[in-house]
Amino acid sequence: MKKIAILGSTGSIGTQTLEVARENKDIEVAGIAAGGNIRLMERQIREFHPRIAAVWTEEKARELKTLVHDMDVKIVSGMDGLLEIASMEESEILVTAVVGMIGIRPTIAAIEAGKDIALANKETLVTAGHIIMPLAEKMGVKILPVDSEHSAIFQSLRGGRKGEIHKILLTASGGPFRGKKKEELRDIQVEDALKHPHWVMGRKITIDSSTMVNKGLEVMEARWLFGVGIDDIQVVIQPQSVIHSMVEFVDGAVIAQLGTPDMKLPIQYALYYPERRYLPGERLDFWKIGHLDFEEPDTETFYGLKLACEAGRTGGTLPTVFNAANEMAVSLFLERKISYPEIVETIEDCMRMHRTIQDPTVEQILDTEAATYERIQSRR
Repeated sequence: MKKIAILGSTGSIGTQTLEVARENKDIEVAGIAAGGNIRLMERQIREFHPRIAAVWTEEKARELKTLVHDMDVKIVSGMDGLLEIASMEESEILVTAVVGMIGIRPTIAAIEAGKDIALANKETLVTAGHIIMPLAEKMGVKILPVDSEHSAIFQSLRGGRKGEIHKILLTASGGPFRGKKKEELRDIQVEDALKHPHWVMGRKITIDSSTMVNKGLEVMEARWLFGVGIDDIQVVIQPQSVIHSMVEFVDGAVIAQLGTPDMKLPIQYALYYPERRYLPGERLDFWKIGHLDFEEPDTETFYGLKLACEAGRTGGTLPTVFNAANEMAVSLFLERKISYPEIVETIEDCMRMHRTIQDPTVEQILDTEAATYERIQSRR
């Protein structure tokens, strides 16, 4: 029996992780945590019987405790609750599916407790990769990528060794606005940006995909996951979303992972690695696909990708500024308080005004996040 805990159990990755557990029958869900969707959490508790469940606020925790008073489950709250679930003895793998830098401290706690990490919280490596990766190596802990692109790279690397990598080819669909020019983005509305051509994801990551900021975050994450430089990662637009990413080796061979756009594949692969298991669902039909297309990304129109690469090269606290500015800007856009182009404009403004701290501590990372939020709020 494989024992897991999930941070972000009510989100897209969290619910699909529970679908994998439901289908496989040999996964025990020892702990779950979510923000505040307690009705869904109640259903999850009644189906999967976790030992601990965490919500963010004490008020929601009291409400959830009332709903599941007949169940043998401990209800906790806040960061202390996340840390308790991250380090609980009863689990062996922590699925980090929360959105944002809130995932840093629980990930560190889980690694220190000897848990493997099924990583879907890219912000953890983007902002604290210099802390997370050495700690995981020291503790002998595996960091198993759940993002489809990073899972594809991880799978492709089984065809060679780390020292044989020449280039990582990180694919992107191009999002709903592929082919548009900067002036055409001025009147984009929330509803337009939430229409991804292939993937069904949460609202924040769907907006990030449309601006290509998400691909920039993935470039920074890949740098830490696979021990390569920012300039050793090439973004390739692959509109059909069939090739999830590729690795070019020193001899010129390119190995790719292909599949349908189904997040359960990388989730299941991370949970059972190195074993592959049957996964029900649609299969690729190459006769129907007919052809695969490739394009260079337009980094003038979607210059959030260019800013991400700049932040990744500089390192230190600058990736935190990039990430925090994007988080707040996307939130403001979803609330219809800023325009679509202002998302990346906000990121650039915050990056230009920041004085980078190299090799920051967790406290300095979180202080940088708070200072970035404060700058954006002060300008409104």
